[in-house]
Amino acid sequence: MQSLDLDNPGMPDLQLVLFVSALCTSDLDSLNIPPVLRQAIFDRCWALINTDPPPTRRQERVLDLRHGNDLTLEACLEAIRSVLREAGISTITWDHPPSEPTRSSSPAAQPLIDRLQQLYPEGPDIVDPGGSSPGDARQST
Repeated sequence: MQSLDLDNPGMPDLQLVLFVSALCTSDLDSLNIPPVLRQAIFDRCWALINTDPPPTRRQERVLDLRHGNDLTLEACLEAIRSVLREAGISTITWDHPPSEPTRSSSPAAQPLIDRLQQLYPEGPDIVDPGGSSPGDARQST
């Protein structure tokens, strides 16, 4: 189970707003935000950024804050927190396994990746999110 404390999120405000809006437009059944609140959060943030009504197609329900300013960001953050506070939610929780990447990298980065794999064929000695390091795998073989 993953969680996000709204008062101490451990991420910048912009990332928090984009992350919560992405959660609110997802189809996660395990998200502890009811669908009506998800829609309210997205629609309020959308109204702070756009003059047209929010899109109805799920694929188009994405916030674009590139043309906003600090005041817009603060207003979106306050909209998120106030809707959730009124509902008694101070921590967002959801359960979702990590997804496989949709592609390995951008085509422009592939030559660099190929060169690094030639230089370091066994991979770097770093800990991966799965809890084991490539060095551990080499030692057990």
